[in-house]
Amino acid sequence: MNDPLPTAASAPLIASNGAPDTVPTSAPSVLPTPAALVDRLVALMRLEPLGDDHFRAQSQNIGTPAVFGGQVLGQALMAASLTVGAERPVHSMHAYFLLPGEHAPIDYTVDRVRDGRSFTTRHVVARQQERVIFEMSASFQTVDDGVEHQSAMPERPAPESLRSDLDRRFDLADRMPERLRVKALRPHGLEFRSVEHDDLLAPVPRAPERSVWMRAVAPLPDDPVMHRALLAYASDHGLLGAALLPHGLSYAQPRLRLASLDHAMWFHRDFRLDDWLLYVMDSPSAGGGRGLSRGSVFSRDGRLVASMAQEGMVRVKA
Repeated sequence: MNDPLPTAASAPLIASNGAPDTVPTSAPSVLPTPAALVDRLVALMRLEPLGDDHFRAQSQNIGTPAVFGGQVLGQALMAASLTVGAERPVHSMHAYFLLPGEHAPIDYTVDRVRDGRSFTTRHVVARQQERVIFEMSASFQTVDDGVEHQSAMPERPAPESLRSDLDRRFDLADRMPERLRVKALRPHGLEFRSVEHDDLLAPVPRAPERSVWMRAVAPLPDDPVMHRALLAYASDHGLLGAALLPHGLSYAQPRLRLASLDHAMWFHRDFRLDDWLLYVMDSPSAGGGRGLSRGSVFSRDGRLVASMAQEGMVRVKA
């Protein structure tokens, strides 16, 4: 898809302000340019320094009822990175979504937990109106040599052979309820091309595995920190959805209640998000009203660049 459909997106985050202006049923005649869409995404990751390791970020309303969880992940990682030298890139982050957030500015406070000889640790707290909505710890390391291996990239069709998820959703527009059309048909700075074609409105139970090619729709700045922050943003796209596949469920069903509970990421190798990346997801377990999903991200030439895991609340109304 070209627009993060409400992913688990920290689904508990409740918005307090307005609905989008119109409900599209077909592709609009005038669309923002790809460069403009990417500029909006980059601007979302630009934080305003407030002093003493405090930062403020804007929020983007993508048609979900709340702040997109990936936005908070990316901004929190950006805040932590702004307190660490470029010679120490992030290698892991562990986050918890705590309370509802709104489509409004978010304040991030960074605690410099540790600055060691090789490793640096930061803790980030996100607040809205003095309410703590999110916490994250991130670890950074000087670039070092060592033993190396990785999982092999699975064979998948090339992205050029696949239609974008956005195009596929326009095929379903006439069947979509109004509440879904608003968010499902909106263009975005990231493009997603799913390998498997699941019917959003009538999903069929299958194995809990899915693969998606993704990239920015226009060139990004060269800053590696921006690429990592935006991968954190993108990683919340559909990850928990893998846990829905065996049950014939999708985000489009109103009886489904989802909420991201936590999110972890490990960064293994350098990458560019304006080149195609393959996002391979699976769900090893669901139970107790929760689902667990895992993800691996590969560059097109087969390098494993990042891994992630997310647990979320999964409830189905009777």
